[in-house]
Amino acid sequence: MQDTSKQYDAVIDTCKSLFIKKMKDYGSAWRILRLPSLTDQIFIKAQRIRSLQQNQVRKVDEGEVSEFIGIINYCIMALIQLDKGIVEQPDLSTEEATALYDEKVASTKQLMEDKNHDYGEAWRDMRVSSLTDLILQKLLRVKTIENNKGKTLVSEGIDANYQDMLNYAVFALIHLKEE
Repeated sequence: MQDTSKQYDAVIDTCKSLFIKKMKDYGSAWRILRLPSLTDQIFIKAQRIRSLQQNQVRKVDEGEVSEFIGIINYCIMALIQLDKGIVEQPDLSTEEATALYDEKVASTKQLMEDKNHDYGEAWRDMRVSSLTDLILQKLLRVKTIENNKGKTLVSEGIDANYQDMLNYAVFALIHLKEE
């Protein structure tokens, strides 16, 4: 479990570094995005990963790693949007956005550690393609919840699904680094 925590932090450090650089380039323009738009961005990235895993020919010179990083960062943006709401104009400084980023990562990592304890690090025996499929399944669930105006009868909410997708993407990046 100690290795998982360190590996998790290393993946997040890479993602956070890119997030901060993009904040400096674009500001918090992402704050205008509604949740379905963020969900669709994650969906596009997950679909591309699945396509890369299934097809021999690539026409764009970017692999799975950059797409999984994108999934992580978009999930964090979505979690921030869930808490803060959508705005009409960018409203966060890089420092404020980074603090919110860290807050969302901390709670999501805690969820991972709790589940990892209960599941005995079962993800380590999973394939990256299975993690991709689980992300896509979670996305379809989120889309259904969004179409139902956020209402569920017995299921966890949108936030838990974003956290699971984030954690699956971290696991996939750990696997890809180990390969």
